[in-house]
Amino acid sequence: MSSTTPTADNNGITRYGVAGGTGQGGSHMPFARAVAADGWLYVSGQVPMENGEVIEGGTVAQSHKAIQQVLAILKEAGYGPEHVVRCGVWLDDARDFPSFNKVFKEYFGANPPARACVQSPLMVDAKVEIDCVAYKRPHAALTA
Repeated sequence: MSSTTPTADNNGITRYGVAGGTGQGGSHMPFARAVAADGWLYVSGQVPMENGEVIEGGTVAQSHKAIQQVLAILKEAGYGPEHVVRCGVWLDDARDFPSFNKVFKEYFGANPPARACVQSPLMVDAKVEIDCVAYKRPHAALTA
């Protein structure tokens, strides 16, 4: 996570994690962890990594880690799971769908977002990747 709070550019777009994103093997990733504009927050796909390496464990452990990373980015930007309107999920193996759903429900059961889930080979050797879109009414709109 960034130690400084990002600020909006001239278009009102705020980018989180532009300078510090690292991928597998510690390589710098050329995208923001999240981008906010007009109350919308787009969180980039998260795979279950620590220190630039995919964590050990099966689908359940990796699903927990990927969702926790999404939630940490949401929190950094001032959002919570209740603000998530859509998630995209990629599973390496379709047989992991029931296990993933159990984990997903732990985090989003009270406020289920719309969701797409597909089977796809991933760019890293992980079992799951998750992204999301969240919305929170801008402060100015609250007082209008």
